[in-house]
Amino acid sequence: MKVREALTEKMKRGTLHMTLIDPAKQEPVKAGEIAEVASKLGTDAIMVGGSTGVTQENLDDTIKAIKARSSVPVIYFPSCAKAMSPYADAIYFMSMMNSRTVQMVMREQMKGALVVRKLGIEPISMGYIIVAPGMKVGEVGEAEVIPRDDAKLAAAYALTAEYLGMQSVYLEAGSGAPQPVPEDMIRAVRETITIPLIVGGGIRDAETAAKVKNAGADVVVTGTVVENGRFSKRLEEIIRAVKC
Repeated sequence: MKVREALTEKMKRGTLHMTLIDPAKQEPVKAGEIAEVASKLGTDAIMVGGSTGVTQENLDDTIKAIKARSSVPVIYFPSCAKAMSPYADAIYFMSMMNSRTVQMVMREQMKGALVVRKLGIEPISMGYIIVAPGMKVGEVGEAEVIPRDDAKLAAAYALTAEYLGMQSVYLEAGSGAPQPVPEDMIRAVRETITIPLIVGGGIRDAETAAKVKNAGADVVVTGTVVENGRFSKRLEEIIRAVKC
């Protein structure tokens, strides 16, 4: 069974949790340890990627270390086409919908498409929508970020992604964001689209994770929480809140 098919089946039983690991933030062995803990705690997939500092070497080594310690799917979350790993189970083949540059909307995707096919990585198409403050990913992607009080604009972008045939939508506040995507925005997008909705950025505790879930996220993503050591208890609480 392919990754998207398996995750879609799991979504029928409830909201999923994914752990994001940035290859540039720790050595591969540490990434493997994080993935092992997250997997045991019930995370449904490991996403691997970051806005800057991702190289072919640290990407491959990180994914191999993760797969050696964990049995959940590993999904590459790319920032551009310069690094592509054959060790990933799938790749979010995504367009940054609200970027001001066509480079992030379509050209990087064009550069990577033939490589993805050659490597045999499963592509999962995604409309990637950056919500204020956007943080580093918004800066790197030259995003015209969605204002936090403009749920209608976010919904319009999300529906555009669905109408273009994309298989999922990701609302991203940015790694390290002081606040997550607003609940009313999540709710508006969920009511507008029929494809899976992924939400990440600014989710650091169980209470926030529960609010994101209850607003309508199909997948809740946490990343920063696993970067600072001694994360096990907090991650366990977050995953429990997502899945209860």
